[in-house]
Amino acid sequence: MFDIGFSELLVIAVVALVVLGPERLPKAARFAGLWVRRARNQWDSVKQELERELHAEEIKRQFHDVQASVQDTEAQLRASGEAVRREAEQLRGHARQQGQAVADEAAAPLMTGPVPGSPASMAQHATGQDVNAVDPAVVTHATHDAASPPGIDGSAPRADAPSPPEAPR
Repeated sequence: MFDIGFSELLVIAVVALVVLGPERLPKAARFAGLWVRRARNQWDSVKQELERELHAEEIKRQFHDVQASVQDTEAQLRASGEAVRREAEQLRGHARQQGQAVADEAAAPLMTGPVPGSPASMAQHATGQDVNAVDPAVVTHATHDAASPPGIDGSAPRADAPSPPEAPR
């Protein structure tokens, strides 16, 4: 505050002793001390009030920053929620299309007979007979797949399987 050294205080004390005298000097010192104390208390209260206002301003600024951050986050969440909804709708549409395709395939007639290019198909073509193209009234003998074992299509009787040997008693 003020730059008062020990020598200046000593000069002030000597002048006060000469002016006031030894009877009134203690009273004056107490009175001066009281005023100095009051001035310090006033200064401290003003200082504390300034600090409180600065702290309140800092809290308000932080509150506004947090509020802006929350609003930004809310906007981002809404945008991502909309994106998720759009993706879900696309997935639902894709699933409906796939389900419809599977349903269409299930409703389509199944191909009967051997798979084209399989050994059974090759054997059928090797015999020169197409069962679906031949008129049943013209065919005198039963057509069968050359790759199938006897007895499956009814053209040859199936031999009975030998019974397993009996266990010794």
